[in-house]
Amino acid sequence: MSKIITLRKGLDINLAGKPRESLSDAPQASEYALSPLDFEGVTPKLLVKVGDKVKAGTPLFFNKYNERVLFTSPVSGTVAAVNRGEKRKVLSVTVTPDGGQSYEEFGKIDLRTASREQIVELLLRSGLWPMIVQRPYGVIADPNDTPKAVFISAFDSAPLAPDYNFVLRDEQRNLQAGIELMRRLTLGKVHLSVRAKAEGRMPSLQGVELHAFAGKHPVGNVGVQIHHVDPINKGDIVWTVNIQDLAIIGRLVNEGRVDMRRIVAVTGSEIENPHYVRIVSGARVDSLVSGNVRPQKEGDRVRFISGNVLTGTKTSPEGFMGFYANQLTAIPEGDKYELLGWAMPRLNKFSVSRAYFSWLCPKKEYNLDTNLNGGERPFVVTGLYEQYLPMDIYPMYLLKACLAGDIDKMENLGIYEVTEEDFALCEFVDPSKIEIQQIIRDGINLMIKEA
Repeated sequence: MSKIITLRKGLDINLAGKPRESLSDAPQASEYALSPLDFEGVTPKLLVKVGDKVKAGTPLFFNKYNERVLFTSPVSGTVAAVNRGEKRKVLSVTVTPDGGQSYEEFGKIDLRTASREQIVELLLRSGLWPMIVQRPYGVIADPNDTPKAVFISAFDSAPLAPDYNFVLRDEQRNLQAGIELMRRLTLGKVHLSVRAKAEGRMPSLQGVELHAFAGKHPVGNVGVQIHHVDPINKGDIVWTVNIQDLAIIGRLVNEGRVDMRRIVAVTGSEIENPHYVRIVSGARVDSLVSGNVRPQKEGDRVRFISGNVLTGTKTSPEGFMGFYANQLTAIPEGDKYELLGWAMPRLNKFSVSRAYFSWLCPKKEYNLDTNLNGGERPFVVTGLYEQYLPMDIYPMYLLKACLAGDIDKMENLGIYEVTEEDFALCEFVDPSKIEIQQIIRDGINLMIKEA
């Protein structure tokens, strides 16, 4: 690891509510949920009905378009509900936990002697295969493919993101097992990216090619790291896995069961004591924040986000943590009208331009809400996106190609290298208030449909 890859573009949004390095165990939630909406391109087919008894690792549904890909219960208990939306679309399956935790036994596997097919089958049966995400397109990997490489980011640069050096301090054995498993799934290398000068114990992991990155967000995005280490060309397939999901996969290898415990960062300006909480994946939000939300004035509301403020999903105390979420963020709901807001000095507001005074206080923490500060405006060429996306592509022209549905131009402009999270910062700084991430996802879905 002699070379540090330094990215000059990007932006760190310094929000109030960073988590302290303090860990507590969340109480058992009243319900746990698994939602097909957390997975791009998945149409669920149910395997259970209300009242069924399940164990941790029991399949709840499978993907209609790939029946081998199962989605399993994170806890043991009773299926409480199958929540549906329009046209009976399955929104989530909820499970009421029992007093203890019983597991489906999958058996320990010896990675030195097991075949690749046996490893793939274990991940599919256990329901952990969806943790492996394919690039291009950011969808669940196809078990029939063999990727040219596997990429793992050992840090997250998003606002208020968890520190994985703290979160995974006791998971070294499981991380190593996860890496050994990923090495068996690719003919190429397993790449592990760390933050320069904050590597922690990650460099001690064996069997990986280590890369050190320095810079501002989105330096922690695995797509940005792939772009600077081994770019994706047409026809290439790369697999990625979140570093905490890798530890869960390693736990399966070492223990032979699906143990979906993870540590999430409970963050944001509306949390009285931002810190880390150990939960089981899919827990109800109120089990994480009960008694830890700041008292609100009359009429004030809190926005709960499963994930970070740039790419997370809106939820509520009665909602659930997403499958891939490693943090919960609580910020003020931006539903208050601000009299003459555009004309006021706004000393406590953050801006990437010099319209306000945030550029004078680069280390100041800001208590931002969800207010857009304006409505949607004409989509014009400003050159602003290029200042914040550290990739060798033309983001404005790629967006316009997506809007036009021009597949040839999308290919030429780099659609294979990006997913919506790579454009989240562009959406934040966009003066036109355009839903840029949705435009990119629609373009990707068109590419998948026409493939």
